[in-house]
Amino acid sequence: MDLSNLKPAQGATHSTKRIGRGQGSGGGGTATRGHKGAKSRSGYSRKAGFEGGQMPIYRRLPKFGFKNINRVEYRSLNLDVIQAIAASRNLEVIDLAILIESGFVSKHDKVKILGRGELTAKVDVKVHAFSATAAKAIESKGGQAIKI
Repeated sequence: MDLSNLKPAQGATHSTKRIGRGQGSGGGGTATRGHKGAKSRSGYSRKAGFEGGQMPIYRRLPKFGFKNINRVEYRSLNLDVIQAIAASRNLEVIDLAILIESGFVSKHDKVKILGRGELTAKVDVKVHAFSATAAKAIESKGGQAIKI
């Protein structure tokens, strides 16, 4: 066995249909494109959203709203998640690396801590943002809410 005698499995390949080679071939005349119209012509490509001349949906429906290009998307974690991590690993400092390692966030996420849940451990948290209630809860237990 070597590269010179490798070939595809039986029935895996098919010869291409040669169209536009005269009437006797069965694919002559219109070359399987049907009769007339834009799709039968060479160089045809349909525009995205084209609906055959009917007013397209993106023009029928009204426009509304806008996308703020300066928006910052945060991955939110609550205090109960921070408490669970601190308790399970016996940690006093929780930073982005630990959250990524634990699988709660990906390395490209910006993280914001929110105030749902109970925090019982003294823990220093280093992430991108905190809600007011989360920062207050962390600091009331003797920990630090450090923005990075």
